[in-house]
Amino acid sequence: MGQGLFGEGVSRLCGVVAATTAREMRALTARALKETPTIELRLDWLKNDEERHKLLRWLRSQRNRKAQFIATCRRRVGGGEFAGDAGAELFWLMKAREVGCQWCDVEVETLRELPGKSVRGYSVPGRVLLSYHDFQKMPRLPKRLNLPAQAGADGIKVAGMARTIGDSVRLLRVLRKSRQIVTVPMGEVGLPARILALREGSALAYAPVAAATAPGQVNLREMKQLYRAHRVTTKTRVFAVIGAPIGHSLSPLLHNTGYVAAGKDAVLLPFLAEKLRDFLNNVAEFGVQGFSVTLPHKRAIFRYLDDCEALAEEIGAVNTVTVRKNGSLYGSNTDYLGVLRALEKKIRLRGSRVVILGAGGSARAAAFAVAKSGGEVLVCARRSSEAKKLARAVHGGVIALSALSETKVDALVNATPVGMHPHSEVSPLRSSELNCSLVMDLIYRPMQTKLLRMAAARGMATVSGAEMFVAQGVAQWELWMGQRAPEASMKQAILRALRAEETLRW
Repeated sequence: MGQGLFGEGVSRLCGVVAATTAREMRALTARALKETPTIELRLDWLKNDEERHKLLRWLRSQRNRKAQFIATCRRRVGGGEFAGDAGAELFWLMKAREVGCQWCDVEVETLRELPGKSVRGYSVPGRVLLSYHDFQKMPRLPKRLNLPAQAGADGIKVAGMARTIGDSVRLLRVLRKSRQIVTVPMGEVGLPARILALREGSALAYAPVAAATAPGQVNLREMKQLYRAHRVTTKTRVFAVIGAPIGHSLSPLLHNTGYVAAGKDAVLLPFLAEKLRDFLNNVAEFGVQGFSVTLPHKRAIFRYLDDCEALAEEIGAVNTVTVRKNGSLYGSNTDYLGVLRALEKKIRLRGSRVVILGAGGSARAAAFAVAKSGGEVLVCARRSSEAKKLARAVHGGVIALSALSETKVDALVNATPVGMHPHSEVSPLRSSELNCSLVMDLIYRPMQTKLLRMAAARGMATVSGAEMFVAQGVAQWELWMGQRAPEASMKQAILRALRAEETLRW
């Protein structure tokens, strides 16, 4: 397997150090070494030869015996930043060897220009990784990759852009049948496979210390502490959150915090799923045992389920799927519990009048939570047919947007995505349209949406979507784990992250 490429005891989690000045590179290297002893130095990112000389002189003085340095000076023809030719690239790699770099990365584009298409005879670092990058698509690959006999390389790295989840799986399949190989599925779609690559036998998994050097990267700290990629094995239970978009989701933070607190060997990964079938076709490939469903798939998932709890079927939306041992899919709805628990902390639902803004999957969960608790539901949605359908399902009514300012209700729940990060300065309603005592926004990022700020300015009570998000996620966690969740730790992690974002924003 690929893990033997760098020797026993060497961390396969590689921190990528890339900056335009030697000073920045030194600082990033120090940060990286706190997380991993395996470091790639992107010499091509440095703005000129003077900065490269400065960095290498500094590196000579360090001589960290535990550190493994991989020198990379990738040319533009290979997707890097270095403007020089193949000879200039090799010059810097040879200089890197002189100051203690044990490894170097040479692109296939450079290899093709060398005599005999080999690095033999050049005083580059003693171990060579031959790399190929395609930033546009996933290249067509054989079932098994073998090192070119004449190349003088010790391992192969293949990085390809994953346009679909299926693309990233194809790269993992090659990895499983090859030796001395590093695979890097690029792009946001390829992120889960990038994290799980070590489990499948990749010799390295790359993560930038600061600036991303390839699409879809997560930084080194997240790779190690949030996803614990270096600890994932074939015994690790894998869960997922799917949606489009998905980058904003804090589900990985919520669930993974819970796994650590409870001592569980499990990880939850974010899957960008533009098409449901793209994800569902590869559930078995990743070994996913359960997944959280977000926009826009909460209702579309129904047609793919083998079974479903009665409440979720009645609501008409699923946000939680359990993959049974036989591969069948069982749907549940924990959004219902999330809304219920969050609202009941602030208002007595029995006998109350509540406006639900929206008619999608989250709106349906909110409407049923209110109705089943004895409240009256009024649905307000831009599509009147959907509003009427939801109103009938909960024995409620429909209210027009124009009537909101004239109709006094007890609470209003925003179940639309309007106001979600990165469009946080937008509100689904004007201040004058708020005619209630309490406003809840199911959006949790940002924690204080423009809608909630407007409501607070008018003296109304507010409920952040963070309350609902934590409650529904805790219910999911318990459903999959079969035990009580460490709710306090999970909630603390989410609130800390959201408050940090609020501080940066304001």
